Amino acid sequence: MKMNTGEIIKKAGLKATPQRKMVYEIMMKLGHSPIDEIITQVQQQNPEITLSTVYRILDMFYKAGLLSRMNHPNGKCYYDITPSAHHHVFKDDQVIDYIDPELTELIKNQLKGDLFNELEIEKISIQIFVNNKK
Repeated sequence: MKMNTGEIIKKAGLKATPQRKMVYEIMMKLGHSPIDEIITQVQQQNPEITLSTVYRILDMFYKAGLLSRMNHPNGKCYYDITPSAHHHVFKDDQVIDYIDPELTELIKNQLKGDLFNELEIEKISIQIFVNNKK
């Protein structure tokens, strides 16, 4: 059974306010997005929601593990609806999730030793840049 937006937010330990539900639903639609695009989408649906409210909600979602953040090659910080470990493929302006647990585990195993003997790897995120074959 699929959870609705309110249940997802509550399961993360947050109150499911109408503003939070709207921001989460917009992120579900966008997938990966810079904050300016998220704000545009939110204010198209409800111009009463302030910029600071959107920033607070996104930060709260990030800290609660509902969203992840990534740095796009264009220099902007993007929010990502997929918080679990995964990698990104960048093709022009498109961002594609690449989920490969075996690759992630291979990298973790390769890094064990040296500096990583005393540190725990929290997350591995690879950025892959592609072009069309000529």
